[in-house]
Amino acid sequence: MKFWDSSAVVPLLVPEAMSRSLQELYDADPVMFAWWATEIECTSAIARGQRLGHLHEKVVAEAFMRLSALQTGWHEIEPGDEVRESAKRLLRVHDLRTADALQLAAAFFVAEGRPSTIEFVSLDARLLAAARREGFVTTRLG
Repeated sequence: MKFWDSSAVVPLLVPEAMSRSLQELYDADPVMFAWWATEIECTSAIARGQRLGHLHEKVVAEAFMRLSALQTGWHEIEPGDEVRESAKRLLRVHDLRTADALQLAAAFFVAEGRPSTIEFVSLDARLLAAARREGFVTTRLG
């Protein structure tokens, strides 16, 4: 069972250096848990890539179709008091941005307070470090 941070989902949608490794990880276990705002964060990353001229229109259209398909299949963690309280604690303990704390709090919610029971998938070094300190299983990619 894996919780996927947005930074790890984006390479499943658009070609990046880590796309192949992440696709293999996903193919090996397609049960995906994601935070409620993951779809929004991925949309932002795709749109930013298009605005900056890094992604052509065809790639963008395919990325949005992939995102829709993934989002339909993942288990989405909704906002709630438990996630909010956990995110506030994580912000006091770790050097995290708000969105990252919410991602990690959502993963903590999925793990039912036992982070060693799930894998946390992210490409964000700071977030991965916090996840490891919290006891999550993480995988080095690349």
